Amino acid sequence: MRKIFILAILSGVVVISFSQTKSIPLNANAIQRPKLVVGIVVDQMRWDFLYRYYERYAVTGGFKRFLTQGYSCENTLIPYTPTVTACGHTTIYTGSVPSIHGVTGNAWYDNLLKRTVYCTEDNTVKAVGATGAVGEMSPRNMLVTTICDELRLASNFGSKVIGVAFKDRGGILPAGHSANAAYWYNGSTGDWITSTYYMNELPAWVKDFNAKKLSDKYYKQNWKTLYPIGTYLQSTTDEKGYEVKSLGADAKGFPYDLEKFVGKNYGAIASTPYGNSITAEMAKAAIEAERLGADNVTDILAVSFSSPDYVGHAFGPNSIEIEDTYLRLDKDLGDFFTYLDTKIGKGEYLVFLSADHGVSHIPDFLKENRIPAGTINSGEIMSRFNIQLKEKFGKDRLIVSMFNYQVHLNHPVIDSSTLNENAIKKWIIDSLKGIESVVQAIDLQQLGNIPLNVTIKTMIENGYFPRRCGDIQIIFRPQFIDGGFTGTTHGSWNPYDAHIPLLWYGWNILPGKTHRETYMTDIAPTLAAILKIQAPSGSVGKVIEEVVR
Repeated sequence: MRKIFILAILSGVVVISFSQTKSIPLNANAIQRPKLVVGIVVDQMRWDFLYRYYERYAVTGGFKRFLTQGYSCENTLIPYTPTVTACGHTTIYTGSVPSIHGVTGNAWYDNLLKRTVYCTEDNTVKAVGATGAVGEMSPRNMLVTTICDELRLASNFGSKVIGVAFKDRGGILPAGHSANAAYWYNGSTGDWITSTYYMNELPAWVKDFNAKKLSDKYYKQNWKTLYPIGTYLQSTTDEKGYEVKSLGADAKGFPYDLEKFVGKNYGAIASTPYGNSITAEMAKAAIEAERLGADNVTDILAVSFSSPDYVGHAFGPNSIEIEDTYLRLDKDLGDFFTYLDTKIGKGEYLVFLSADHGVSHIPDFLKENRIPAGTINSGEIMSRFNIQLKEKFGKDRLIVSMFNYQVHLNHPVIDSSTLNENAIKKWIIDSLKGIESVVQAIDLQQLGNIPLNVTIKTMIENGYFPRRCGDIQIIFRPQFIDGGFTGTTHGSWNPYDAHIPLLWYGWNILPGKTHRETYMTDIAPTLAAILKIQAPSGSVGKVIEEVVR
């Protein structure tokens, strides 16, 4: 009996001992990191939107939480051209520039393949959750690692990384090469999909999410302004002739009838603020199902809100539509923060928010207000130049592309003939300079010898990757865009395209702001410093010391 009693006591001591040991962290000297990093990219957000609508943002919304409780880098700039979506998402997460990471546009003309290449195209993979090219995507065209890859490497792949965006490139490129998953929206079906690069079948939680058909739910709400339309004093009047009718030729401005799209048109939702709402819901679903931030190994969720870009291109940055989109995005971000506070724990997660690019005002809007502006149609110029080049040099199609504000020559034709390439370049450059809206046309091989503002020259150099770039760089006059008579675009060196927000909030972030110049390339190395991991393999940015202090 006594032996049994002693054994019972010893057993209790052992149980107590194990119990006490388990309550202590596995490694008391472990490096402290946030449980979850959430990277937010707002597709087409000018920096000035933070303050243009500041008085209208909710106290409980997302932007004021960033600006009053977080850290703001007020003068963050994009250091390359072209300022477009794929380049921006890649640069944010790599700390690199197109001349190194290789993503030189949303698409580019590949000088070795002799064809146009889409930034995330990959015909070695298949769609998952869909069929056809919409799902044949991967990050393989990106040549360097992202901060997400580096976290996966640093944790011996214990960290989880997931990318979520309406646009494939907005989810795929940030998440990196080693991501657990990236999901994007299929406008044909209203489903979130992926590719066999990541998995062979959609997880059950994604299938369940798709079954909700949230697009139809939001369509039934129609789109009326969040507040009385007469209070939208920071915008022009509703329904302007220079706006694109992206929600139907019969659309007459607010309120927009979206019920007509139920069960029929799942792509139109992207051109409304509801695309952001669905993205936020998808992000929450990923956190729940994948248990992101649930253990002591840091995870990353890379979220891109694509709808501001669709709305902005169609209606412009001075429209009621874009103002309402940002007021609603503010509300979505506030709800997302509240969710993170509850699910992950306040102070346990780190969030940064930036943008892939800004946007120009619609030229006709500027003209209405006596500001010089206009458009240039590169497609029309290319067709006209090719006709004239044939007359002068005797060969068809000497220009094969004018992607990304560059002229791409048909080198196989030129090289296989007795044509003088320099003479062809000179003719094109002289002809471009004869166009009123063109400030400069530059032989990229002679860039170092051309008198040019150092900021513009550096941005062109940072965007130049020879295999995926052209022969001649075109620089437009300020306020002039490549496009038609309705809507607007981006891509230039100018501040309206290149000045973006950069906000930090959460784990170890002290409130404050800086007005010194920081750059899009500084985001990834700053994250690397915070997480105490290696910077991405092509990173050229610098740590923002004020953020990590």
